[in-house]
Amino acid sequence: MSSNIDLDALYRRVIMDHYKKPRNRGILEDGSHTINMNNPTCGDRIQLSFKVKDGIVEDCRFEGEGCSISMSSASMMTQAIKGKKVEDALKLSKIFSDMMQGKEVDEDLDLGDIEALHGVSKFPARIKCATLAWKAMEKGLNEGEQE
Repeated sequence: MSSNIDLDALYRRVIMDHYKKPRNRGILEDGSHTINMNNPTCGDRIQLSFKVKDGIVEDCRFEGEGCSISMSSASMMTQAIKGKKVEDALKLSKIFSDMMQGKEVDEDLDLGDIEALHGVSKFPARIKCATLAWKAMEKGLNEGEQE
């Protein structure tokens, strides 16, 4: 029992670390795509910008306001997709979506800090907070593929 409590505490610390010291926060001046999305239910909003070249997400930044879940998720997501092929970033988004829906994900998959958001799936009202940045990323990358 205590190991589960320790894991929950660790996950909370990871989430708060990303919230207080967000990675990749800012505006990407030379981005190829900028997406604005919000969650009208709670007021979270995000502006996500990408630089995609030759099918690789070279850079990704975000600006926005919201709860610790939405902002830390954006920080984790930008870290996770930088340097990845567009198709791999979209696959990771699908895995994250499955995790948020409580579906089983491959335990051998190294999700890094993103794993800390797993517990959000137990709180349906917070799932939209966690997935906002990911949905913005999907929209941005999918629109980019059509150009």
